[in-house]
This record gives sequence, C-alpha cells and structure tokens, in this order.
Amino acid sequence: MPANPPSPMLLALRESTRDCHKALEARLPFFSPRFDEAAYRRLLQAYYGVHAALEHLLGVYQEPERRKAHILARDLRALGLSDADIDALPLCQALPSAADEACVLGVMYVVEGSTLGGQVLKRAMAERLGIGQEGGGAFLDVYGELTGSYWRSFLDRLGKASGAQATTVQAAIDTFSCFQAWLEQRNVLNECSGGQPEGQA
Repeated sequence: MPANPPSPMLLALRESTRDCHKALEARLPFFSPRFDEAAYRRLLQAYYGVHAALEHLLGVYQEPERRKAHILARDLRALGLSDADIDALPLCQALPSAADEACVLGVMYVVEGSTLGGQVLKRAMAERLGIGQEGGGAFLDVYGELTGSYWRSFLDRLGKASGAQATTVQAAIDTFSCFQAWLEQRNVLNECSGGQPEGQA
C-alpha cells in the first residue's frame, strides 16, 4: 500500500527546522579526519548530558522504550567510564519547553528524527574506530530494526495533533538550538561547517 502523505504538522516542522537542522548536522564531528576514540567518548558524554536531561523533562510524555540515556550509559561503560564517572557527568540545564503536548511533539520530533541516520554512523564508526554494538556503539543505532516502525508510530502521533502548530514548530527549533548550544559548550563540535552524512543528535 502507498505511504500516507506527510501531515501538515510534519511539513511545517520540516520546512521550519531545515536551516537549524543542517547547521547542527554540518558540525557533528563523526566524519572529521581528527575524530578518534577519545573524541567519540567525549561526544557520547555530551550526548548523555542532553539526552538524560531531556528524558527527565519529557517524563511520562515519552514512552519508556524511546529513552536513550541508559544506552548511552552502557556505551560509556564499554568505553571505560565507571558508574561514578557517569553519575558525575554534567547535565544540560537550558532546555526547551515541555509545558504541553504541543511542545513535547516538537522536542520529540528532533530526538526521534535523530535516530534515522544510525545505520550510516554504526557502519562508519565500526570501520574507522573499531567500535561495534557491544563496544560502545549501541546508541548509534539505538532502535535497530525497529527504527522505521518507531518513526512511523511517532508520525502517527504527530499527525493526530490538533492545533498549536506554531508551538510545536517553535519547540523543535528550540530543541535544535539546545543540542547545538550544549554540544558547543562541551567543545565537541567541528569548528567549521562542511558536508557530512546525516548524523545522530
């Protein structure tokens, strides 16, 4: 059967976040010539700081199976961090709003959409750094073979949203800004933009 056409909400989100999405994606360091295991570990620490904070923010609005901080923690343990090290990692404080369902959908659009490039990153990090699923790379393809079905189920939820389109769009923009500002603060982004395959925020 043919796929359902994109909902008006999805079209608005794609159009309104295109620039901030590209700006963040261009600065992700996965394909930088200088990206090594130490840089990868620092990046995952920064990711943990924002994903753990966003999970707390979203609370019951986010289904347990979509939570990613525990996978990041597992990867960090595989890369040599102790539980105490992980507990001591700083968490992002400047977060987008999750005041209602409309805001939550905007935040989740960014968080869920970021999983779609996982297969590319998983293969690249296995080839370049020797990091596989059990050795610190589980987050890169966090949903595995369920990625497509999870994304479609989120789009169903998005398509059923009524009203407050501007609120959802602004929350998505704010979430991209949150990711970029936090990763910038943690000094894990490339200094200059350049063409790279799609990454995972």
